[in-house]
Amino acid sequence: MTELMRTETRFFTSEEPLALDGGTTLPGFTLAYEQYGELNAERDNAILVFHALTGSQHAAGRTDSVPGVGDRWTAECQTGWWDPFIGPGRALDTDRFAVFCVNYLGGCYGSTGPASENPETGTPYGGSFPEVSVDDIVNSQLRLLDELGIESLHAVIGASLGALMCLSLATRFPDRVDLVVPIAGGLEVTALQFIHNFEQVNAIVNDPSFQGGDYYAGQRPDQGLALARMIGHKTFVSLAAMEDRARSEVVDPHEASKYIHITHPIESYLWHQGQKFVQRFDANSYLRLMEAWQGFDLLASVGAESFQEALRPCKNQSFMVFSIDSDVCFYPEEQERMMRVLKSAGVPARRITVHSEKGHDSFLLEPSLFAPHLRQTLEQPWGVD
Repeated sequence: MTELMRTETRFFTSEEPLALDGGTTLPGFTLAYEQYGELNAERDNAILVFHALTGSQHAAGRTDSVPGVGDRWTAECQTGWWDPFIGPGRALDTDRFAVFCVNYLGGCYGSTGPASENPETGTPYGGSFPEVSVDDIVNSQLRLLDELGIESLHAVIGASLGALMCLSLATRFPDRVDLVVPIAGGLEVTALQFIHNFEQVNAIVNDPSFQGGDYYAGQRPDQGLALARMIGHKTFVSLAAMEDRARSEVVDPHEASKYIHITHPIESYLWHQGQKFVQRFDANSYLRLMEAWQGFDLLASVGAESFQEALRPCKNQSFMVFSIDSDVCFYPEEQERMMRVLKSAGVPARRITVHSEKGHDSFLLEPSLFAPHLRQTLEQPWGVD
């Protein structure tokens, strides 16, 4: 087995205030990011990777710890979540490209978020941390690109929530990116996503330990966060994959709590996912990122009346859209719709459907199904036939 390259998280701090869509302003902020590969002299070989809902800046290699993150940086976090894709000779070839991944504003892996110290009080922001939008998150990352002297990106790539980030950047700043690669995403939040996300929000805020988000000095709302993860997890893997994973576990019936008796492997599997998650994530950050997802509105963001109008400024870009045929989070119909809109808006676009039994999380678990197409897209730019 090849040893993972050693990587480290870097930090960018902006002291310039950041006006947020919700009407509030952050007096300044810090972003945690990682860089793989070097910028060329022209600074035009940069690729920005947007992570999924509970991902981090650590996309490749091995980062043993991150200053300020503490015990949330579990063993699960130490290996880059997209490591098979990034490195010398890989799909995102670091011999050619400088690849950047940034922890989202509002997150909990080193970027300014609810667990960060509020400079006005000297205590964690907690429930007072403002809501952030997809556009706010993208805007904060553009500050980092400006600091690094990157005027235009070779590509933006993002899956799930990251795909929405791609669309935000591509439509609002069309001159700042050439290739756009949304994976397992869509043009808008679907009714089913609203339902699942709303259920998760309620699970967290109704945990008695939530305390309006000001729980850092006491008991964390782990029960609510674990329940939220179980609700969401069923959309990230297909039912077939869940049954396979559950059957592979050796599970003895046991008491999960005073009132919950685990008797079936699927129950054990979901319970385990919830308990594992609360060790590495912050409930307030989960809420803020969930709110960003729920509030995504591409039309309002660019002041357009139709998706065709919103995407028309992207005519000088090229899109590679990925679908996963077993996805029950962003169903393939969402990417079919995106392709129709892109073509009607005159935007060069291709679509690849990945055939997988693993569902939405296939983009994390099956690099062989994605990497060849990513490599071809990134290394051989194409346009209108």
